[in-house]
Amino acid sequence: MTGVPASAAGGSSGARRAAAGAGAPAPAVSAAPVAPGAAAGHPAVRSADGGAPGAGPGASSGVDQGGAAAAVPGAGETVHGEGDDVDAQSEGKTPRGGKIAAAAVNQASVWNIANLLTMLRLVLVPAFVALMLADGGHDPVWRALAWAAFAVAMITDLFDGHLARTYNLVTDFGKIADPIADKAIMGAALICLSALGDLPWWVTGVILGRELGITLLRFLVIRYGVIPASRGGKLKTLTQGVAVGMYVLALTGWLATLRWWVMAAAVVLTVVTGLDYVKQAIVLRRQGIAERKAALEEKEA
Repeated sequence: MTGVPASAAGGSSGARRAAAGAGAPAPAVSAAPVAPGAAAGHPAVRSADGGAPGAGPGASSGVDQGGAAAAVPGAGETVHGEGDDVDAQSEGKTPRGGKIAAAAVNQASVWNIANLLTMLRLVLVPAFVALMLADGGHDPVWRALAWAAFAVAMITDLFDGHLARTYNLVTDFGKIADPIADKAIMGAALICLSALGDLPWWVTGVILGRELGITLLRFLVIRYGVIPASRGGKLKTLTQGVAVGMYVLALTGWLATLRWWVMAAAVVLTVVTGLDYVKQAIVLRRQGIAERKAALEEKEA
């Protein structure tokens, strides 16, 4: 038997084993790039002895070092689930978790601190009226309690708008409720004072007429732009609050004289700033009409 090849010594079965051992690496290398696990971003499934699926024991080291790992670099390191988020972001879509968080923020935005202060001011309006008219409306104790409610309402008016703008808490509810709360507390105080005979009705008429008229004017010209709040308007609001607060209290002597002058200043500022708003509205409307006309002519040309 000397000189007979090893494959012949084993007969046909030995030849088959030799052929299987010699041809094992080639199928493993060619099949690795299209392995289902690697194409999906998962590591390829290995046999029990560490080789490629279907490869013999002698082919494991060759496949690991120069076969599938070289053809698909980093295939076994891909983290499952990252591709979904990347695809969603590349297509301009918000991940599902982001949508849920955004919906929660939108639902909770109405209950922010600025809107809560506005709601408090609305609740204080009927409380103020009840305290103001208690026991005939002239008891100093009840009037002092009414002044406290009025003061809290005016102070919250100073903070809710500032908080909303500073911390981006502006909501549609706040845009509607805030001016209503402002007019409600001031109107309730003026009407109560006039009903009790402490303040002339013409003063109440001038102040409330101006406030309602300017509010209506803002809505009429909103298609052309927004009339910004002026410093005079802010000073008017402050003066009105101080004057009405002094009238709510049962003051006598020189303090009663002082509150008359403060109210006179508030009325003057009310009229002057009201006329200024009317002037701004007229100018804004003319500019808006002129711009629309120019745009229409340019379009036709």
